[in-house]
Amino acid sequence: MIVPPGRAARPFAPPWWTRGGHRQTILGFWYRRHLRWRLPTEDLIADVGDGVRLLLRASWQPGDRAARPAVLLVHGLGGWDLAAYGLSTGALAHAMGWHVVRMNMRGAGDSARVYAGLYNAGLDLDLVAAMKTVAAHTPHIGVIGFSLGANLALLALGRSGALVPPQVARVVAVSPPLDLAACVTRMESVTNRPYQAYFMRNLRNAYRYRQGLRPDLYQAGGERRPRTLREWDQMITAPHGGYASGEEYYQRSSAGLHVAAIRLPTLILAALDDPIIPGESLTKWPLPASGVVVREMLSTGGHVGFVAPTEAPGRFWAAERAMAFLAAGS
Repeated sequence: MIVPPGRAARPFAPPWWTRGGHRQTILGFWYRRHLRWRLPTEDLIADVGDGVRLLLRASWQPGDRAARPAVLLVHGLGGWDLAAYGLSTGALAHAMGWHVVRMNMRGAGDSARVYAGLYNAGLDLDLVAAMKTVAAHTPHIGVIGFSLGANLALLALGRSGALVPPQVARVVAVSPPLDLAACVTRMESVTNRPYQAYFMRNLRNAYRYRQGLRPDLYQAGGERRPRTLREWDQMITAPHGGYASGEEYYQRSSAGLHVAAIRLPTLILAALDDPIIPGESLTKWPLPASGVVVREMLSTGGHVGFVAPTEAPGRFWAAERAMAFLAAGS
């Protein structure tokens, strides 16, 4: 296998006027809003079992697929394979010589036409199935999860590590909500109302799309009842995900409790000024004594913002840092 050489990421040096959690978060969205995926793409289907299938979108390097490593990208809440942070990271990874596979969580984006289920933060076996699908094409895989997808990646490593295929070498979790209940509480603050409105709009639109595909599974107008993310998880996520309540969903699906069980080299990359994820909800969890998990808490960066000079499109410095970490273990 030909492994592209690694390169160190430049230090995170955002201009002074971009510092601050809200600025970093909003500017990240702004600078990446026009990113598009231009590379040839092949659709792959990951079979989870019990009729559940996931849509993965792969952009291969030319030549023998086994000769190059692959990066598997996992989107966050309300996202899909065209989420801008994933496009930025994927473009950088492909330019570095990696195959790029963009995962759609259960029912996200066009994946709803494959299986119109509702994804949630606790479906770690879905990610394991995606890993195994990619492993059929290349012997070396790195995984990068963003926000909810970052929680999913850490949950898979910690709770279902024995099932993760040996081809998976390293994992990066960018802005992971390791304590879902704490993050939902933070989202209810007055200053975070615009973020909550943004997520709720995306969730409602996705629900209506699924309801049109499977009216037998989803009640017409059911998306109009919840007004907040907490209510959404109580009324929609929990019953569709097999949880007794929203609180049980948070408890069973938060990856924080499982971080200490991780055995693969892992980078947790987050910002202390993340407006959505409280810093203490990231730092309170013990790391493995082996030192295999590295936790980098930057003073600024917002939520999946990390706006600074970088080789990655859309000024997404976290993409450069994540790829440097993956390449270091190749």
